[in-house]
Amino acid sequence: MGRYHVSVEAEFSASHQLRVYDGSVEPMHGHRWHVWACMAGAELDEIDVLVDFVHVESILDDVLAGYRDRHLNDLPCFGQTNPSAENVARSIFESLREALDRPELLTRVTVSEAPRCRASYGVD
Repeated sequence: MGRYHVSVEAEFSASHQLRVYDGSVEPMHGHRWHVWACMAGAELDEIDVLVDFVHVESILDDVLAGYRDRHLNDLPCFGQTNPSAENVARSIFESLREALDRPELLTRVTVSEAPRCRASYGVD
């Protein structure tokens, strides 16, 4: 049986510094992060949509407000972990899933910190 797939895109600006393999920390630098929240399901609702794009965009914007114009290393969600693109995707996924009316539809969050470089976190 097929499934419908939809995604909502947003962006935010933030800086970070990764701890690298030798234990040092790279210089602080910023990115314009692009975020895609992907949802999937087999059934459409009573108006024949999987989700209301405007509603999901609003929730995603609320989630991203905590990252916008921040130094990611300073956020509690990265206190014990590197603020890598992979972990940014996971953190946004977890926060978005908690905020959605139908969290079971969220399958993946993908982030891009630079052109041609993306990381995703989700469920299969």
